[in-house]
Amino acid sequence: MTTYVITVPGTFVHGITDAARSEVERRLRPRDPQNTDLGETEDLNLLTIQDDGNAFSVRLQVEASDRASAESDAARLVSAALRSSGLSMDDAPLGPAAVTGIDREF
Repeated sequence: MTTYVITVPGTFVHGITDAARSEVERRLRPRDPQNTDLGETEDLNLLTIQDDGNAFSVRLQVEASDRASAESDAARLVSAALRSSGLSMDDAPLGPAAVTGIDREF
C-alpha cells in the first residue's frame, strides 16, 4: 500500500457558512495530510477556499494500492463529507481528483 496525498477541487455554488465549513473539516479531519511527511513539509491545508468564497480544494491522505484507487477513494470521501454536512451535489459540485504527492510506500 502507498500513502497518497490527493487534491479534490470543487465549487460552493452558493458559498459556505462557517458552520458548514467546520462540519466538513471535522468529517475529513482523520484524512488530514498534515499527518504525512509531505503534508508537514508543504504545510498543506485540509480545506482551502479561494478568496471569491466559492472555489475550493480539499487535500486528503489516502492509502491505496494504486493512483486510480486513491483518486476514487478521495473523491468518494469528500463527496460523503459534503453531503453529510448538508451540501447537495448541486450546491458543491466536485472536479476531478488528482494526486498531489506520494508520501511513502509500505
